Amino acid sequence: MRTEDVLAAIATGLWRWDNASGTFSLDAEAARLLGLPAEPVRLSEAAVRSRFHPVDWNEIGSVVNLAVAEETLAESRLRIMDEHGRVIRTVRSRSKPLVEGTGHQLVGTLQEVAGQAPDAASRTPVTGDWRRSREAFLLDAGRALAEARSTAEVLRVAASLSMPGFSPDGLAVFGVAGDRLTIIGHHGQSQDDEGPFASMSLDTDYPAAEVVRTGRAIYLPSPEEYLRRFPVTWPLARRFGRRSWAFVPLVVAGRTMGAWMAAFKHPVAFTPDERSVLTTVARMLAQALARAGVAESERELSLGLQRTMMPVLGPGIPGIRVAARYVPTGGGLQVGGDWYDVIRLPGGASRPGGDGGGAGRIALVIGDVQGHDVRAAGLMGQLRIALRAYASEGHRPDAVLSRASRFLYGITDGDDGESENGPRFATCLYLEVDLETGTVDIARAGHPDPAVRMNDGTVLLRPTAGGLPLGIDPDTDYPTTRLTLDPGETLMICTDGLLETGGHDLDSGWERVRKLLESHDGEDLEQLADTLVEAVHGPGSHHTTGPLADRREDDIAVLLLSRRPAGTVRETPRRTLMTIAQAEPERIAEAREQMRQLLHDWADGDQLDSAVLMVSEMVTNVLVHTDGDALLVAEVACGETSRRLRVEVSDTSDELPHRRHPGEMASSGRGLVLMEMLAHAWGVDPRGEGKSIWFELDEPGTTEGCCG
Repeated sequence: MRTEDVLAAIATGLWRWDNASGTFSLDAEAARLLGLPAEPVRLSEAAVRSRFHPVDWNEIGSVVNLAVAEETLAESRLRIMDEHGRVIRTVRSRSKPLVEGTGHQLVGTLQEVAGQAPDAASRTPVTGDWRRSREAFLLDAGRALAEARSTAEVLRVAASLSMPGFSPDGLAVFGVAGDRLTIIGHHGQSQDDEGPFASMSLDTDYPAAEVVRTGRAIYLPSPEEYLRRFPVTWPLARRFGRRSWAFVPLVVAGRTMGAWMAAFKHPVAFTPDERSVLTTVARMLAQALARAGVAESERELSLGLQRTMMPVLGPGIPGIRVAARYVPTGGGLQVGGDWYDVIRLPGGASRPGGDGGGAGRIALVIGDVQGHDVRAAGLMGQLRIALRAYASEGHRPDAVLSRASRFLYGITDGDDGESENGPRFATCLYLEVDLETGTVDIARAGHPDPAVRMNDGTVLLRPTAGGLPLGIDPDTDYPTTRLTLDPGETLMICTDGLLETGGHDLDSGWERVRKLLESHDGEDLEQLADTLVEAVHGPGSHHTTGPLADRREDDIAVLLLSRRPAGTVRETPRRTLMTIAQAEPERIAEAREQMRQLLHDWADGDQLDSAVLMVSEMVTNVLVHTDGDALLVAEVACGETSRRLRVEVSDTSDELPHRRHPGEMASSGRGLVLMEMLAHAWGVDPRGEGKSIWFELDEPGTTEGCCG
């Protein structure tokens, strides 16, 4: 008897589906089952599709694709429709995909299902509510896995997945390290249970190892099947008391990176629908693990670069306290071009191996290379080394920055050093501090000015002369500004990320920082550094997720330095000093702002306005009527009954000012008249080569707490 006759006798038909040509070949029994005349026929895909229920036909595609990927049988139940859309029978299809190049053929059988078994619902195609439940589960799983930021989070999400109709009791994720199978994580087993599986050769007769070797899923619906296929490792699995197992490959970009095991305490038939769910989850899990691995590698690289490029402040330097922070931006590798450095300069006790007494000098450096990428970090490292070398050679601050600018211009004068907006450049602030006298010489290259917190809590932004950012013009000069840091005072330098993050500009950012500095007692510099950083991007690690992370718009570097007082901090006058050059008349506005900052707590607002007006007149008079620069020194000290402001403006001209009587339309000549009207005392003192004009104002009130 022919095979066709035997199959026809048991109501089983044969069919062949050629995916490339889109045609079906049916024998007589298969044609009859589809409601066609009982004779062999060749039909188009559209003609055959019209015979199936639309929902069932839509399921065929996913079942076939799964069978092609796993090289297994494609099984499904299909409802046959007549011309009027009525279901006339249900058939069971079992077919084998034959892959040929980019296409495939499906060869199999159709058999009528006389009646449904009690558990048939679990094996029918996903339809109606069950199908919607599966889709909702996959959407939720995909969203949760996409939001996981680390391998640990991915494993927690995988362990919490509750699959519709068949939730696993145990999960394990296996990875590959060389020729060994390792466990990345597991759920449903104790920590001691992972021992035999922790490092297993890929040649081992174990399902996960075979999945990694072949890239094909393995489904074991019963302990008997497990024992039959993997007798060597069956004793390892038997003690867990599971009834069914699924081992699915974790594939990313065509490469099998590991395997995922889902184990069940109840029997699972692993129907095509169930295999489809498991395979889909495995693909999402593989992608999530790959993303998490890349993110963790980037974080490790970022931390490594930071540890390598940022200086170790080490043991305390005699006479000072130092605190520093660096927080990278939130994007990419979390590395950027911001840096800081503390350099012990040659000579005195600050030299390595010094005796800890006497004078010494250190240099403070802070800067920002344009960009937030690995190239910026690399240039930062090179520039930091160059600055250290120039400083160690004993050059003055202006010479250090001039040489650094030529160095950066040389290494970025080409395509390799360019960003999207042109050649790379860097802003920088270089300070040389004399630890004995407290004098600070500052050279600035396009960087924000330093700030000083005085002993009474007053915070002054110290305007300094400066030049272009490093790397733009190799012949740029960098003038030096000098100030004095008294014992107990705190100097702060930072990059613009501390100021401009969170929607602020430089002015409003300085106001935010000033309030934080004023509210601190100035004792614990580490706490103050944390306070400044937390005000920008919130507390805790810079890896913290959530809305605070969105405020990290730029790298942040901040460096704090305070001179240690020998004993109790004496009551020192509040003082500011600045030079206004002939070529920089715009700095008169900075002088007015310095006065307002110095007198921020002055009781009489009218006196404050008067002081600002007189300072403006005195400085302008020097720039207009002499050929030299103006040196402004302002000091607030305790008098007998009140605080006293004394302001001096010096220049190198020997010509003394004289009082005029300007008319109504005159545009000048009122300086001395204003001082006589507004100041409590004023005068002009010859000083060798040059002169000094000064005034004093007494604040109304008592001396209680006036000098901090």
